[in-house]
Amino acid sequence: MDFAGKDKSQYVKDTFNSIAGKYDFMNTLMSMGMDKYWRKRTVQIVKAKAGMKILDVCCGTGKLTRELAKQVAPAGQVTGIDFSEKMLEEALKNTDSVRKNEITFIQGDAMNLLFENNVFDGATIGWGLRNLPDIKKGIQEMTRVVRPGSMVVSVDMGKPVMPVFKQLYWLCFEKIVPFLGKIWAGKQTEYNYLYSSAREFESQLELKRTFGECGLVNTGYVNLAGGIVAIVYGQKPDNKITD
Repeated sequence: MDFAGKDKSQYVKDTFNSIAGKYDFMNTLMSMGMDKYWRKRTVQIVKAKAGMKILDVCCGTGKLTRELAKQVAPAGQVTGIDFSEKMLEEALKNTDSVRKNEITFIQGDAMNLLFENNVFDGATIGWGLRNLPDIKKGIQEMTRVVRPGSMVVSVDMGKPVMPVFKQLYWLCFEKIVPFLGKIWAGKQTEYNYLYSSAREFESQLELKRTFGECGLVNTGYVNLAGGIVAIVYGQKPDNKITD
């Protein structure tokens, strides 16, 4: 993928800073509103419950962070971390005063999480894993900071496998999404990147294997919308868990 002379981290940061203001609107438009359900399923799979402490990596505008906060309230806490300052500005702007008591947003690097080992009851990453310069390192960092027995969960673009549907999907993604980005956000190049990053990203089966290679057990995935989106998950082992 061409990063215009920049390393991937800087290119991704610049890209998301530039589209932050229209990001939520475009996600809802492109998913036809299904993104809300996808986040709810992610929250279920990470097993967020009242009183838990959850980490949301690459939190962006904080939609998944806020969904997690609903489940850990009133005594729990969700920490959202992202390295795009513009996305975090949107996250803070869109978080009401009630949820601000349960959410902390931090600017930071998913490759080097600023937390001690074994401090969270679960970790999520929404549409962010494919943007990392090293997918394994990102998974390992999330695994490091959660407690034994906790879930690590990614929701991201998947690879549909159904004949005809698969071809139509990639054709629409390649042609229509950048066009919508140009019309509604004035950012065709940035939305071309979203297509390219999804196309090059690991399939859900490959990512499940990668989760296992990073030391997680009880790995699996859930296909959504015919595999267009997939939730991939794994559990940090402890002496009560067997693979």
